[in-house]
Amino acid sequence: MSRYVARRLLQMIPVFIGSTFLIFFMVYALGDPVAALFGDKAPDPATAARIRQDLYLDQPLWKQYLHYMGQVFAGNFGTAFNGQPVTELMGSAFPVTLRLTIVAIVFEVVIGIALGVLSGLRRGRPVDTTVLLLTLVVVSVPTFVSGYVLQYLIGVKWRLASPSVSPEATFGELLLPGVVLALTSLAYVTRLTRTSLAENARADYLRTALAKGLPRHRIVLRHLLRNSLIPVVTFIGADIGALMGGAIVTERIFNIRGVGFQLYQGILRQNSPTVVGFVTILVIVFLLANLLVDLLYAVLDPRIRYA
Repeated sequence: MSRYVARRLLQMIPVFIGSTFLIFFMVYALGDPVAALFGDKAPDPATAARIRQDLYLDQPLWKQYLHYMGQVFAGNFGTAFNGQPVTELMGSAFPVTLRLTIVAIVFEVVIGIALGVLSGLRRGRPVDTTVLLLTLVVVSVPTFVSGYVLQYLIGVKWRLASPSVSPEATFGELLLPGVVLALTSLAYVTRLTRTSLAENARADYLRTALAKGLPRHRIVLRHLLRNSLIPVVTFIGADIGALMGGAIVTERIFNIRGVGFQLYQGILRQNSPTVVGFVTILVIVFLLANLLVDLLYAVLDPRIRYA
């Protein structure tokens, strides 16, 4: 197992370099950060040249990237155009989005898998049809629609939760935004769990367990569900990074100053250091989440072994 983890960590290095270079190239080569810094006003040529020299933008793109990566490994992700270090923005934004992601993942895993098992064990019955219909509706409705509707009903009309989130963004305040963020993923987890259960219900090992006279709950939990969760875990692992980076709409609706908010502001103002720095961290989150998923395969399925 340790050799496999070491090999996977080494494989992450070229993936990390390639991903960050593409991000760096798209942000810096396809736009002019200095022009964005001045907005509609045309900068003085001498001033623009001095700023480009200070920001290392007068060098070829590959040298700019090497300079940036050297700063990253030293713990410096650059400085935003307002003079604030990007690490300070990360320090305030990532804990908030991490809490929001944890709330969303908990809803996604607990409710999604529970509904998937309920539907999968009662295929073709009214409860199965109802669950499939509800998940189809959830997937079809955009997040900004479901978010505003739930915000109005639960936060404004019924006053069951706050319609906005304070700067502290405690777990209690993030329950409603977490539900909104998790809705689409929850529907996919439910459908994946149901489909996987239906496929594994006809497996030989399950018929053997039934022939042995094992209790039904043990067959479902230790045999059927355990082997059916592999595609679900794959989806959830990939979804962790997507939830952290894709919470722009949810954070805008509930006024949450997290990663999505900072990315939105960075893109809107063409604040290149902020965008590149935040996305670099999200690349690392994606890579670590995929490694964790691969390790969970061996836990769920004893037939999987890593050398």
